[in-house]
Amino acid sequence: MTKTKSMTEGPLFNNLILYTIPIILTSILQLLFNAADLVIVGRFRGSLSVAAVGATGSITMLIVNLFIGLSVGAGVSVAHAIGAKKDAEVHKTVHTAIPASIISGIILTVVGVLLAEPLLSLMNTPDNVLPLSALYMKIYFAGITFNMVYNFSASILRAAGDTKSPLIYLTASGIINVILNVIFVTACNMNVEGVALATTISQGISAILVVIALMRRKDACRLELKKMRIYKAQLIKILRIGLPAGIQGSLFSISNVIIQSSVNSFGDVVMSGNAAAGNIEGFVYVTLNAFHQTAVNYIGQNAGAKKFKRVSKILLYCLILVSVTGIVFGGTAYALSPQLLSIYITDSKEAITYGIIRMSMICLPYFICGLMDVSTGALRGMGASLVPMIISVLGVCGIRITWIYTIFQIEQFHTPRCLYFSYTVSWLVTFLIQMIAFFFVYRNKKRQI
Repeated sequence: MTKTKSMTEGPLFNNLILYTIPIILTSILQLLFNAADLVIVGRFRGSLSVAAVGATGSITMLIVNLFIGLSVGAGVSVAHAIGAKKDAEVHKTVHTAIPASIISGIILTVVGVLLAEPLLSLMNTPDNVLPLSALYMKIYFAGITFNMVYNFSASILRAAGDTKSPLIYLTASGIINVILNVIFVTACNMNVEGVALATTISQGISAILVVIALMRRKDACRLELKKMRIYKAQLIKILRIGLPAGIQGSLFSISNVIIQSSVNSFGDVVMSGNAAAGNIEGFVYVTLNAFHQTAVNYIGQNAGAKKFKRVSKILLYCLILVSVTGIVFGGTAYALSPQLLSIYITDSKEAITYGIIRMSMICLPYFICGLMDVSTGALRGMGASLVPMIISVLGVCGIRITWIYTIFQIEQFHTPRCLYFSYTVSWLVTFLIQMIAFFFVYRNKKRQI
């Protein structure tokens, strides 16, 4: 697709589904290729390597999410400008976003490489896991700029209505990732460093492809490398929308880091089961999160065009779709949990048992997380990014951290099952408050017409 797709006209329900499906497929493929890291090291290097890679997840997202949020800001800014038919503003936003992504990547590389070991140590990562985890993190962050460029560029394409191109490019780079995983781990006799290197190379390929896609467009979203520069007004808008989203993601990750530290306290067997289960749950989560992205961009364009009747319908349809999807996918994942976990873990039945416990507590009520994400996306699409950040920080992070330092500390509740239950409670409370906030933001925006 080389021309912008209008989201402000035509039937909604079917178009929302057609728009979301490529996002779901893209996200699932991305996780499949990432899962290849765990599966291959698990089968050829054992559950200790699975624990090492899994232990890096929450701390990596803690560092990365702040800047990933800026890509959300770029996408919403482009969607608003497209909806308002302001081509000059679209052009300036695109040419500000790409250099911003490169700068973000450089900062992340320095921070990630320097802080890998200290942060992993703070998370109570066991001594037999720490060296492998630190090595994986350092290599991963060495190539994080590619990840930033891909995410910013893909956000722009989706804001313009193109969800298919990121799917195609990710498929190509992901296949290369799997091939390189096998070569590095089996033929080259590498461990976690092999899968980390394969990930970096494949992310570089996806970044190059998505930038080429922007350069080939025929509309205001076309990228011209010579015209890249930081436009002050567009950067401020990207930061205004994206920074709260990034802070929210990072604070989410802080709560997850604390949870991961609590998991680590149970030992490497629980860590292994937790890592494998978390990876499987990721497939359910990204399926639900696709509706968050749909809500952001569809509501973004319609809010920019001031078509608020369509905004309310978009939110309703997304809530219905994410609920049905979450119940089906979450229930299926849990029903197949023994078989799915055995793909990752081949040398510890006990680790699989702990993985099943996690999936029972998270997969089944996962649709509530989807509802929370859609309501957050709706607020961001309206341009109110600070509101969902505050609500989410208090609702998700506050509840989880409070839970860990109160209820979880009681002896009879000091179990993995009780720890995981904090997720469901935080999702439900946050969703309800987000919906109340959306009502007030929606009403205020309509009054400004």
